[in-house]
Amino acid sequence: MHEPVDLAATLASFDEAWSPRTVAVLNDYDVRVVKARGEFTKHRHPDTDELFVVLTGSLTIRLDDADVTLGPGRLYVVPRGVEHQPISPDGAEVLLVEPSTTVNTGDTPGGLTTERQVI
Repeated sequence: MHEPVDLAATLASFDEAWSPRTVAVLNDYDVRVVKARGEFTKHRHPDTDELFVVLTGSLTIRLDDADVTLGPGRLYVVPRGVEHQPISPDGAEVLLVEPSTTVNTGDTPGGLTTERQVI
């Protein structure tokens, strides 16, 4: 990568919700952007933490013991092995940082599982 990444332009280039795009690789980690809309699959990542940074909109991460609500400029790390469910009734644009091998639906594959998409 020799050029800066325009996150807004990348997010404007697709409409699919819950379909992350890898915009950069940092060591063995992907920096991904995703459009959140509605409810995502309840899942966990047994071997890795997951970093969420909200760029626009609002995202709630449902956890067993509490909900975490994030607005623009706020971040939260879901610890490895913790079951969580991202939801965004009104939509959000989110930056994720996680190992490149991480599957978006973690240990709960299904209709929202996507292949890694590198831009």
